[in-house]
Amino acid sequence: MDIPLQITVRNVEVSESTRALIRGHAAKLDRFYDRITACRVLVGVPQRYRIGQPIAYSVRIDLVVPGGELVVRRKPRDDLVTAIQDAFDAVARQLQDHARVQRGDVKRGVAPERAVVRRLFSYDGYGFLETPEGEEVYFHRNSVLDGAFDGLEVGTTVRYAQEMGERGPQATTVAVPRLRR
Repeated sequence: MDIPLQITVRNVEVSESTRALIRGHAAKLDRFYDRITACRVLVGVPQRYRIGQPIAYSVRIDLVVPGGELVVRRKPRDDLVTAIQDAFDAVARQLQDHARVQRGDVKRGVAPERAVVRRLFSYDGYGFLETPEGEEVYFHRNSVLDGAFDGLEVGTTVRYAQEMGERGPQATTVAVPRLRR
């Protein structure tokens, strides 16, 4: 990284071991993609119980890379380590996608395919999409963008990209279109 890692903490005290965990995750990202210009991590507590204990922890990560900025805001979690892990997993997936585009492995401007969620196993973290041609495509919780897996329902129309997996077609990314207001 050109600019040292910035860790900002709001409304919560963070131990040195937690800061070390964040530094370790950031170093892993830097080893994966050595062109990261800057990394900012914000750890906060959006809500507290009346007695002052945190209800949930939120983590936001901003990565500055050549050609743009990757931002991850995850759904607040009741465990700080889980919140950190989820946020870094999500930004790693975005960074991986960004690296593919930078290398030219992904064609820009190609419209993603559309499909409908046909079967959903929320507890196990996966489901199946049905394409307009009637083909079933497997997807996993980690392939759903912006942490939208928990909001999926059978019948939801999504955009997706697929590749061949060990057992057939699988979605590498699944995006739930946002409603316009």
